[in-house]
Amino acid sequence: MIHSLFLINPSGDIFLEKHWKSVISRSVCDYFFEAKEKAVEPENVPPVLQTPHHYLISIYRDKLFYLSVIQTEVPPLFVIEFLHRVAEMFQDYFGECSESVIKDNVVIVYELLEEMLDNGFPLSTESNVLKEMIRPPTVLRTVVNTLTGSSNLGETLPTGQLSTIPWRRAGVKYTNNEAYFDVVEEIDAILDKSGTTVFAEIQGVIEACVKLSGMPDLSLSFMNPRLFDDVSLHPCVRYKRWESERILSFIPPDGNFTLMTYHVSAQNLVAIPVYVKQSISFFDSGSCGRLDLTVGPKQTMGKTIEGVMITIHMPKTVLSANLTATQGSYTYDLATKVLVWDIGKLNPLKLPSLRGSLSLQAGAPKPDENPSLNIDLKIQQLAISGLKVNRLDMFGEKYKPFKGVKYMTKAGKFQVRT
Repeated sequence: MIHSLFLINPSGDIFLEKHWKSVISRSVCDYFFEAKEKAVEPENVPPVLQTPHHYLISIYRDKLFYLSVIQTEVPPLFVIEFLHRVAEMFQDYFGECSESVIKDNVVIVYELLEEMLDNGFPLSTESNVLKEMIRPPTVLRTVVNTLTGSSNLGETLPTGQLSTIPWRRAGVKYTNNEAYFDVVEEIDAILDKSGTTVFAEIQGVIEACVKLSGMPDLSLSFMNPRLFDDVSLHPCVRYKRWESERILSFIPPDGNFTLMTYHVSAQNLVAIPVYVKQSISFFDSGSCGRLDLTVGPKQTMGKTIEGVMITIHMPKTVLSANLTATQGSYTYDLATKVLVWDIGKLNPLKLPSLRGSLSLQAGAPKPDENPSLNIDLKIQQLAISGLKVNRLDMFGEKYKPFKGVKYMTKAGKFQVRT
């Protein structure tokens, strides 16, 4: 199935490669680099590319590209899901997933890839199983391995490998038993010039951090589970009970894991949290233009909007920007022609604005179309879809755990047309 894997940094350098069958030349990545050049943003590179002899399937995470080479036809989503599992495993083992961290732990990275894929087919992708086979790096373990010449490989077969519950290891014990859930929602939206919603949907994820002793059986219920359009569940969830009762019933993995991802596509359920009054104009006479932006909160259920940032990809003829911001700061990159206005927290009583003039290249024609605005934002303690957790019950164990739920909304691909 998966023949080779290449890890590529933002500048286009291949810093790690792994081959499960015969070695494939790095030149196969040239097709990917061509597609990367055509895409304005790294996220816009097509995830599946066809070449004369191979298929290239890739994901972009934490400013790194994970590029797999396939020689036969396979379901692309199957490969994409596996690549995400690889990235999540690196994150779980090393705390962060960057080029420098992967290079520092290159031996463990190769050991993980060898166990996760057997002759090109997925084998062990559960964190608990892998951690018993390949111990996560620590400072003390690194020093001992250096002095004794030993490795991080475990000597016994993982207890979960032969179990009907491979995602949970046996004999788990904690002094403090706790279960925390983060409900994170991303808004993907397109607004037209008048502020009308052209397209809006929500991508949601429920991340869990469960540290419970023994073999607990959990049930998580929601106040309004019918708003889910489609869901993707962790293998630990009992699917039949979800189908009949809309309750998540599961024996959880130990530690951090993604319990569920979901999708809300009904536009009447997607509240747009901000509005933008904007005017960007370029004049026929004289090499100049005018920009005027004002941002304000809209449907936030009384919550504060934080981390607001507006990014504008200006036409190539715009040489400079002479603007005044009433809040935050702006930067204009002359090389990439990208204007970034970092606003921060929105105050409903004093709306931030950015206005001023734009200088254009002398003699250049007026730009054909106005640039669009990309908005980034965060709202703590709010799920914009209105999703609420009802209760969490535990069976099978006698102790009483600490429980908590946290909500957060952030912008995904949020665009305002001008």
